[in-house]
Amino acid sequence: MRDASLAFLRTLVNTPSPSGHEARGQRVWLDYAAQFADTTYSDAHGNCVAVLNQGGSPRLMLAAHADEIAMAVNYIDAEGYLYVRRVGGVDAAITKAQRVTIHTRQGGVPGVVGNVAPHLTKQDKERRVPEMHDLFIDIGVSSQREAAALVRIGDPVTLVDEFQMLRGDLAVARAFDNRIGTWAVAETLRLLQPHRGELHAEVCAVSNIQEEVGLLGARQIAYSLHPNVALVVDVTHATDYPTVSKIQHGDVKLGGGPAITHGGCNHHEVVARLEAVAADRQIPLQHEAMSASSGTDTDVIFWTRGGIPSALVSLPNRYMHSPVEVVNLKDLERIPELLAGFALSLRKGEEFRIRI
Repeated sequence: MRDASLAFLRTLVNTPSPSGHEARGQRVWLDYAAQFADTTYSDAHGNCVAVLNQGGSPRLMLAAHADEIAMAVNYIDAEGYLYVRRVGGVDAAITKAQRVTIHTRQGGVPGVVGNVAPHLTKQDKERRVPEMHDLFIDIGVSSQREAAALVRIGDPVTLVDEFQMLRGDLAVARAFDNRIGTWAVAETLRLLQPHRGELHAEVCAVSNIQEEVGLLGARQIAYSLHPNVALVVDVTHATDYPTVSKIQHGDVKLGGGPAITHGGCNHHEVVARLEAVAADRQIPLQHEAMSASSGTDTDVIFWTRGGIPSALVSLPNRYMHSPVEVVNLKDLERIPELLAGFALSLRKGEEFRIRI
């Protein structure tokens, strides 16, 4: 990966972007994407758009969500300990004994999620899996008054873990889900910019908000943009590690390339075009099947305004929704290559329709 692209990824992942509080990460994204776009803007709720070849046809939306799972301060007890509620799919069991930052209007406040020492619980016959309301955060104060002077109810909380290269092309971070997607759509503009004379389509790269709490930003921006076709980038579960059943969850591995999903919200003709582009550009693909929903923004984009032909492109990710998500950067680099190839393949005014 080129140095500037890796630096962008590192900064994007390390910038806290909890659902409903994405502004800091969105600023990082807009500053980078603006280098390769004709224009950039954000809407009332913080969805961000960078447009290349404005006025072209068809309008292609490349969408990914900017937010990460987090917690929010819910209660402060008399001794100054903070209790939280989840924001998105946080796992309480792996949140214990973690360092955190409480993001206040005055800046970050460090804290730790308390954990009772095993010496004090060895008499317990069974160790209960904690619920979210069992977690408490210690910020080093001794009273509710002291704590309330530093934090307030509703302040978001994120884990401290940051980007690190693990070995070879593997990297680890707390929030690849889904800054890898917003990175990929911005990188697609970078790849397309030198070829804008060959583009027929208007390409709208989108970094949208609040996916983790209900696919909310995607609903907003898909409606207002009204694209003719949409590609969504997100993570998917890698299944190449112990205890995961491939029979249940499919065979998806790091290093095998991006995954495309078949069925449901994924338009057959859009998927077929992705496969043709991948074959032409020698980009390896992995394949997934879905049943009722994909669990991504694709689920709401495809039915907006009577139906937008859409498809999902996913990056294999080990240990999703944990502080140690692991991805392969070679897989990641192939996603903007695939998206750029798709954009360049579009003919002027092209429509995707199911043949009846």
